[in-house]
Order: sequence, then C-alpha cells, then structure tokens
Amino acid sequence: MDVSFLGGPRPQRGVGVVAPFDFALDRELWRWVPDDVSLHLTRTPFVPVEVSLGLARLVSEHQTLGDAVRALSAVAPEVLAYACTSGSFVGGIAGERSMCAEMSRSGGELPAVTTSGALLEALTELGCERVALVTPYTVSVTRALETYIAQAGIRVTGRAYMGLTRHIWKVPYRDVVDMARRAVRPGSADALFISCTNLPTYDVIPQLEAELRIPVLSANQVTMWGALRRLGIRAVGPYQALLDEAARDWPALPAQTQEPEETQ
Repeated sequence: MDVSFLGGPRPQRGVGVVAPFDFALDRELWRWVPDDVSLHLTRTPFVPVEVSLGLARLVSEHQTLGDAVRALSAVAPEVLAYACTSGSFVGGIAGERSMCAEMSRSGGELPAVTTSGALLEALTELGCERVALVTPYTVSVTRALETYIAQAGIRVTGRAYMGLTRHIWKVPYRDVVDMARRAVRPGSADALFISCTNLPTYDVIPQLEAELRIPVLSANQVTMWGALRRLGIRAVGPYQALLDEAARDWPALPAQTQEPEETQ
C-alpha cells in the first residue's frame, strides 16, 4: 500500500537529557512531555559507588558532562537537561550554574537546565519561601540539599528521608506518600519537594496536593518543566500546581472538617 500521501512522521522537537548511569525512570520523564517532543537520553559512565555525596560529585564532573552533551549533539536537541538532583546541588548554587555553563558550551551554546536549578525556578514561579523535603537519601546528602536551598534564601521547614544508598527506583508510592505526611506540618510550608530523579512520583503528585493543600514538586517534574519552558512548551500532567494555574487554588475545606477554634 502506498502511504506516501501521509507525508512522513510529525516533526519533533528534541530535549537532550543527561542522566546518571543508574537512572531507571526514563518512562516517568516521558509522561510530562507532549507528543511533539522527543527525549534523547544518554547516561554518565558507570562507577562502582553507592548513592552518596561522592557519587554526586562523580556524575557531575565537567568532563563527564561535556562528553555526554557532545554525544547528544548528533541528534540536534534544542535544549539540554541534566536529570539528577544530588549531582546538581552538591556544588551549591555556584556549582549548579557552572554545570549549566559547561553543558551549554559543550552543546554549541544551547540552553541548559539542571534538576536543582529547575527546582529553584519552580519555587520562584510559585512564590514559595518555605519548603518541606522528602528524600530517599542518607542524612549527609539530605543536609547538602538543605544547604543548597538555603543559599537561595528559602527556608526548609520539615524533612523526611529514607537513608537509601541503592535501588531507589524500587521505592513504592505508598512509602513516598508516608514520607510526605511526615515532612509537612499543617501551615508550615508553601510547597513540598520530593527529591531524586530515581524516586517514582508522577502518580502521587495530585493526591498529595489535594491532601496537603500545597504545591507538590518532584525532581523529574521540575526537570521536564524547566527544559520544556525553555522551548516555550508547557509540560503535561494531571492537575499539578506547577503546570496548571487553576490547580493552585484549593477550595475551602467543608466546615465540619475544619479544626475548631480554641476557646478561653
């Protein structure tokens, strides 16, 4: 059958993604991407190191980033994204900016974004000054994330962490939800951030936003939002506050569920 009348596949706009060697959630990234955008992923070289600050430094070295970006150049992406939270906050704000500059230089001056840089952009977009954190990390890696956020003038008001050093992609949604409930005290945070691109989050975001009544951001969500934003394209997702302004207005709670006022 002659199908030449179809004219070929739809034109695609490309996002080049550099991920750590152990990244396992490619499919989750795609869920935020509209049909006319393609993700082109490459991974950093394997190193026999568990999830730690040491690993974060290894997968974010400038030589590693430059090599990965040059490998992506053959498919001509329009924007570059580094999909790793710890690798992009381990050097602080100055380190994150330097990573973006190196990626852009290696990619022929393409715009570049990292997960941690996109997080700060998202918090600014939402007007957040206080944030609660959920991480799968050890305490030392979690504290490094807190330091990075504090450098941006944002206060961390709560945290919950798991202490994991491997197989983070296997954490079930129920554990993510339980950690979120522990991290957020009522009225204490303007947003919740769920860190680590290897932690599954896509399907829990609307549920947690409805329950906690604050925006819920995740590492993969802000990465895709930040990259697509540089192309003038909106990320897609089911009723998530970062992606949809209408989702930022939570209706008032029914009177019977509100806590009673204190009486003297």
